[in-house]
Amino acid sequence: MVDMSDPSPYAGMTVNERLFAAGKLDRFDLAIRLGWRWWAIRILRSVDLETPERTVDAILADPTRYGRKTKRS
Repeated sequence: MVDMSDPSPYAGMTVNERLFAAGKLDRFDLAIRLGWRWWAIRILRSVDLETPERTVDAILADPTRYGRKTKRS
């Protein structure tokens, strides 16, 4: 159950906005480039994303679709 008396400071933000506001955008990009699923999920959890596994899996399946480069690029 979500406690609405203490809303997330990231409420209403996109994933990229959350990462930028938290100063974690570069770390997230690195985790994706390296293919480190566990690290990317941990970063997304830290910015209160509810379904980080689904988000990371989608990005890793097709990184260029999300504007990310793979380690081979």
